[in-house]
Amino acid sequence: MLISDFDGVIVDGMEEYWWSARRAAAQLLPAGVPLPQAVPEAFRQLRPQVHHGWEMPLLAAVIAGHGQPLAAFHMDYAAALAASLQQLAWSELQLTEALDAVRQQAIASDRQAWLALHRPYPWMLKALQRFDAAGVPWGVLTTKSAGFTAELLSSHQLHPQVIYGREDGPKPEVLQRLLAQAPAHGPWRFLEDRRLTLEAVRALPALDAVHCLLVTWGYLRPGDDQDLPSGIKLLEPEVLDQPLAQWPAAAIVQAN
Repeated sequence: MLISDFDGVIVDGMEEYWWSARRAAAQLLPAGVPLPQAVPEAFRQLRPQVHHGWEMPLLAAVIAGHGQPLAAFHMDYAAALAASLQQLAWSELQLTEALDAVRQQAIASDRQAWLALHRPYPWMLKALQRFDAAGVPWGVLTTKSAGFTAELLSSHQLHPQVIYGREDGPKPEVLQRLLAQAPAHGPWRFLEDRRLTLEAVRALPALDAVHCLLVTWGYLRPGDDQDLPSGIKLLEPEVLDQPLAQWPAAAIVQAN
């Protein structure tokens, strides 16, 4: 069974990320703080570091001159993130709720305009539509809300067997539950554009049977596709034209 990340693997949502993050930040910052309409280059550069959606409104505030300086994020992203939260007296929950509210309002007021901010990667769209037509099971595992993810997939007539969102817990834990509940659905392939997530999966012996594939598109950090550890392989767009069984094998084989 194929399990895929969503943002940066199935869709390019950069325009939507900034559109929503900008509006969520504007609700929390003092009135009149200027935020550019177009996606700033600083936001594009830092997006590959983002792990959870709530980080994006915080980055929008930082770009507007609030929180830690941008240079601090390039030096130590996690430390600058934590320091900015404390400096602004914001919480992860507060930012998550602000971001969700912006998206819910956008869907309610102009669903088509919001959907149009997301651009599916054509090679993934083609492959997943082929899987649907052939009855090949696949699912989505994302840190985005499962509801928003389902809305976007439905707009492209994509029908995953399962969708796991941020509500379901960390990705390695969800994968462990999946394998325990449905071992017969293997071999398992997990697609990600975040190397750190794949390394976390690879660190768990219970997930040795999962083929961890790092896509070469999406929001990779510089150097993420270099010197991959054992058990993680690159997935190029042209490979998606092949049957799933011919995709790279990256499971850990235990010696007898």
